[in-house]
Amino acid sequence: MRVLVKYATLIDPSHAAHGQVFSLLIEDGFIIEIGNSSAKADHIITSENLHFSRGWFDPLVSFGEPGYEERETIANGLHTAASSGFTHLGLLPNVVPVVDSQSGIVHQKTQANGATCTLHPLGALSLASDGKQLAELYNMQQAGALAFYDAFQPIYNPQLLKIALEYSQSFDGLLLSHPSNITLEANGQMHEGVTSTELGLKGIPSIAESIQINRDLELLENSGGRLHIPFISSAAGVAHIRAAKKKGLNLSCSVGLPHLFFDATALASFDANLKLFPPIRTQEDQKALREGLLDGTIDCVSSMHQPINPEYKELEFELALPGSIGLEACFGILSSLFPLEQAVRFLTRGKAIFSVPEPKIEVGQVADFTFFDPNQNNQLSPSDLLSTSKNCAFLGYQLSGKVLGCYNNKQLHWNANNPT
Repeated sequence: MRVLVKYATLIDPSHAAHGQVFSLLIEDGFIIEIGNSSAKADHIITSENLHFSRGWFDPLVSFGEPGYEERETIANGLHTAASSGFTHLGLLPNVVPVVDSQSGIVHQKTQANGATCTLHPLGALSLASDGKQLAELYNMQQAGALAFYDAFQPIYNPQLLKIALEYSQSFDGLLLSHPSNITLEANGQMHEGVTSTELGLKGIPSIAESIQINRDLELLENSGGRLHIPFISSAAGVAHIRAAKKKGLNLSCSVGLPHLFFDATALASFDANLKLFPPIRTQEDQKALREGLLDGTIDCVSSMHQPINPEYKELEFELALPGSIGLEACFGILSSLFPLEQAVRFLTRGKAIFSVPEPKIEVGQVADFTFFDPNQNNQLSPSDLLSTSKNCAFLGYQLSGKVLGCYNNKQLHWNANNPT
């Protein structure tokens, strides 16, 4: 199949043609020509104010299959991701059974065959994610596991992480450690501070994060290996990571979209969709997270997409499960916070950390693109949500820019009127 992308503006500051308008021709998944706007093609992608970039990547999303298919199947999750502009996803292992074996990785990759968005499963760090015994890390990596993480479960035993860091060096594995001290976090509902006191909710202090991060960084410095800290939420956490990077540790980290957009005062509404772990913290923490993202201390952004079925979410705040979906809102929210170039940079950053291929926009290279119009704005409504679960913290907020579709895996996924 031949696809002609006609008169599109490239957003890619690393490319010599950044900001320029041109056409390119794709055939069977490869770029075969650049600059010819009259080439014959099976499909012509054309739209007013058409922009494109390298395909977007979210390293840390949750679906529900197997075990929680009512929340989100792999097929619908990947359809939602492609519609939201993502051509690559890292899928967390927090399903039933936990993905802690080679067969679990193979199953998820098989379920994703034929999708426009490429699925990269993460395997659990420990068996059943219970923090007691290492899972079969090497075998999972051989089967295609992107990295290893007991999703949202802090590693209570430092010896387990020490052994994992030492062992994973033999196959260059990437480990993730959730940044929260399980004892300090216990039974907390939101960030510990003025708002939690006013609302009468038990708080989770910032030191629950900073203590755990500091412990893990000392283990990394002692043992070597590769470590990624997901979903950091505090200014202290950013400071620890900045200092460790200056030391030259093999360290990376990510931030969740809600932590960039909200602060703890938003929870005054008792909206259970804003109940997240780690919790949304103060305006000072929010500022530090944004600054850390801009200066490169924070390597990448995750939509923090976590579907929860309504019977576990539409409850009193204290009883509701934590989590919000975020794929559909990710581009529009980031573009409302940062200039377009920066927002796109954040959506394409982090692939090298997770060993996800990133082809160049050149003749002969694999075609892996996201299409969007930065000038179309809208307020996010329930009808915009393609996810099976609707637990979205961003409903009612203004989105800056609209995703038009993407091209990957020799397939075109187009949201607007069908291309000619």
